[in-house]
Order: sequence, then C-alpha cells, then structure tokens
Amino acid sequence: MASTLPPPEKKVKVDHDTPLPPSDIEAGSTHPTDLLSREHTDPVLNAKMHLVNDAIDEIGFTPYQWKLFVLNGFGYAVDSLILLIQSIIAGQAALEFSPGWGNGLTVAAYVGMLVGASFWGLTADIIGRKFAFNVSLIICSVFAIVAGASPNWYVLGLFVCLSSFGGGGNLVLDTAVFLEYLPSGKQWMLTLMACWWGIGQLIAGFFAWAFLPNFSCADPSISPDAEPCTYDNNKGWRYVWFASGSLVFVMSILRITVMRLRETPKFLIGEGRDAEAVETLLFIADKYSRSCSLSLEQLQACGSIHKNLDRSKWSPATVGTHLKGLFATRRIGVSTGLIWLSWVLIGLAYPLYNVFLPQYLASRGAEFGQTSAYVTWRNYALVNFSGVWGPVLAGWMCNLKLLGRKYTMVIGALVTCVFFFAYTQVRNQTQNTAFTCIINFCLNVYYGTLYAYTPEVLPSAHRGTGNGLAVSGNRVMGIVSAVVATYADTATPVPIYICAALYVVMAGIAVGFPFEPYGRRSS
Repeated sequence: MASTLPPPEKKVKVDHDTPLPPSDIEAGSTHPTDLLSREHTDPVLNAKMHLVNDAIDEIGFTPYQWKLFVLNGFGYAVDSLILLIQSIIAGQAALEFSPGWGNGLTVAAYVGMLVGASFWGLTADIIGRKFAFNVSLIICSVFAIVAGASPNWYVLGLFVCLSSFGGGGNLVLDTAVFLEYLPSGKQWMLTLMACWWGIGQLIAGFFAWAFLPNFSCADPSISPDAEPCTYDNNKGWRYVWFASGSLVFVMSILRITVMRLRETPKFLIGEGRDAEAVETLLFIADKYSRSCSLSLEQLQACGSIHKNLDRSKWSPATVGTHLKGLFATRRIGVSTGLIWLSWVLIGLAYPLYNVFLPQYLASRGAEFGQTSAYVTWRNYALVNFSGVWGPVLAGWMCNLKLLGRKYTMVIGALVTCVFFFAYTQVRNQTQNTAFTCIINFCLNVYYGTLYAYTPEVLPSAHRGTGNGLAVSGNRVMGIVSAVVATYADTATPVPIYICAALYVVMAGIAVGFPFEPYGRRSS
C-alpha cells in the first residue's frame, strides 16, 4: 500500500522521522516540529496529526480560542472553588451537626474529585471531549446548590462528593480541549489559563467574606455564652453553597449557549473521523475569515488508522489500550511516570504543610491574636488574590527559550521551598498574611506550569486518560493528608521540613522530564 501513496505523504512521513530540512520548511510548513513525532508510535496517526497541526497554525489564533480561554477557565475556577468551599464551611457546618469526624468533608471532596478525574478523563478519550465538557459542570452545579440544603453531616458529605465528582473532570478536560485548538505559537497560554484556578479561590474567599461573618452562629469554644447553633442562626455556610452552585450553573449554561463546542479535530482524527475533523477546521476558518488549505484527500492519502470495531468502547481491552498508549515507547513511559509522580508529591506536600503549619507555629510562640471574622476572611481573599498572578508570571517564563516549561517548574518549586522554610519563623498575623500571599504566588508558578505541561506531552489519543490519572494521584494524596491530620503528632517540626523538602524533589523531577514543549507542537 505504501508504494501507491502520493509524494505529499512521503514528505509528511519524513517530517516525523527527521528534522525538517530548510527546503521542506520553505515549501511546506514554517512551524516547529511535532513533540512526539520521533516516538514512532503510529506513523499514520503522526502524519495526520502533523497535517492538523499545520492547519491549526495556518488558521491562527481567533476569537474561538478566546472563548475557549474564558469558558474552559471556568472549569479551573470551579475545581478550586469546590475544594475551598468545603474547607471554608466545614467548621460552621460542624458546629450545627456535631460530626464524629471533622475531616469527613475533606475526604468526601477528594474522593469525588478522584473518581471524577478518572471517569471523565477516560470518557474524554472514549466518547469524546464534547460530552464530558458540557455535562460535568452541570452535575457539579446541581449538587453544589443542593448541598446548601443538607439536613445533616452525612448528607452534606454525600452532596459534596457528588458535586466534586462533576467538578473533578473539568480540570482534565479544560486543558485538553484548549490545547487541541491552540496554534503552536500560543501553547504558552495553557499555562496562563491556570490563573483561573486563583480566580476560583478568590471567588470562594469573597463568598466566605460576604456570608460567614454576618450569618453564622458563634463558636461556643470561643464564646461560652453563645447560643446553640441551629438551622435558623447558622445559614451563612448554606448561603455560600447556594451562591457557589448558582455561579457554577450559570457557567455551565454559558458553555453550552456561548461556546457550542465542536468535538476537537485531534480526537476526531484519532477516531478515524477525518471528514468531521476537516469540516470543523474549515468551519472555524470560514467563520473568522482565515485560510485553511487542509483537505480530506490529504488526510486520506496518509492511510487509515486501525480501529477494532468489534470491540466495545467500554471493554477492558479498549481501556487497556489507552493505558498502554501512555507507555508506548520508553521516553513516553518515563515522561508519564515522572508526571504522575510530580502530581502525587505536590498533592501530598501542600495539603500536609497547611495541616501542620498552624499548630507548629502556635507551639513555637506565634501570636496571631483574636481577629474578627471580617478580618479573617479579608486576609483570606488577599491570599487568594495573590495566587492569580503566579500563572501569569509562569506563562511569560515558560515562553522564554532559556527556561521553557521544565525550568519554569524548577524555579517555581525551589522558590516555594525557600519561602516554606522561612515561613516557620513567622510570629505574628502580619507576617503570616504576607508569607502566605508570597507562597501562594510562588506555588502557582510551579502548579500552573505542571497543569499545562501534563497535557502538552501526552499523546492526543490517550490525553484524557493520562491527565485524569495524574490528577487522580493528586486527589489520593489529598485523602491521605486528611487522615494524617487526624492522627499525626503536630508538635514536631519534622513533617514541616519533609513537606518543604519535597519541593526540591519536584524540582529535580522537572529537570529529568524527557520532553520540553517549548518550540514544539503537541500531538
């Protein structure tokens, strides 16, 4: 069959085996080579992905991508919003319900996020990005609203878990969908999009600031004369859920009405649906008066992608195919393993540090004083506002040839580690707020880049699965941190230094990543 293929296909195949010589660059593509082109996993798929990348670069950056930046950014915001809301309201809800285990909501949230990331990530690879993109956010919003009406601690935990299940898929899908429409020269914007994570935290802080000081019962441990907490005098945490869920619902509707997302061309190519991929790209080009020279004949000339049509989409063999694809070659396998390890370490280090640090500082004589609820939530909003700007700096840094994605993560992790160690010397409220703002900023330089790097280096056909399992590892560590917080001794500084040292390990792992996406195009 190969002997009958026309010359254009031979040229595409050469593009994937060796760097483009100057003559080919001038005659064909002036764009960077494809990141995974030399891995030889599937020559036909690689050739078609190369043509699709050329078409996306030819169309360029349009208002369609701007819409994706905002509407996909909602998913980032929702993920952080839901995680923070449950931790913010847990104390007030516990005063009303008197639970046996105060960390139960944290575990419920992380379990929901864990299952959601795995399920929606795999779903995105099996039935497509579009369905999961539209449905997951609606599920999250409905159960977030219902959580505000919970009659007891167990029902609240259930609704938190279900809301997190919907929200947990967004972090996986938003990066994949945005990346698969981005021209190569704009891939750095995937890192910038992580600023929405900080915006979600900021919204959570504002909701807490607005409702909790004014509509909450007093803590009997602080005010012995306080009345018992009941439904009537403790509605602040419920208002926080109602407001958050309503906002997420509006976001989910905007996704459907404003965006009307089309299935990504790269997913369609992986499914052998070449005609639909071409139609989608031509639609965008025509809508925004851009040129697109890709044709169905060019894709068909590359050959056919082998798909086992006798196998159910949800069969164990199909799922296994997506898992095997993440280790298709030695370099891809090493890359996948190191990425997953990075997500596990950051998922353990940051929550545990937050768990141990307050008790450690108190044991060393730090005096924060009894600040009002208003001041507490004001400071909380300031800290979250600082986190918005970490990914903005990271987006600029990762687009510098000297740094790229890998060394942006190295710098972010090491600087965070330095301030973590310095934070142990905090002795008053002002220092506490200042250091927390700085750490939140620096941490998001690393975190925001890792969020973007992960889908950039994963094979497109298995991107949802790989990204979902990476985030799932992060959520598992969140559950572990809640358990450790319950039973560990907080008097010793050892866990603090171990958590901070993990950032040095993460910096070392970033150096060892086998792929650098700077100047290269994702599959």
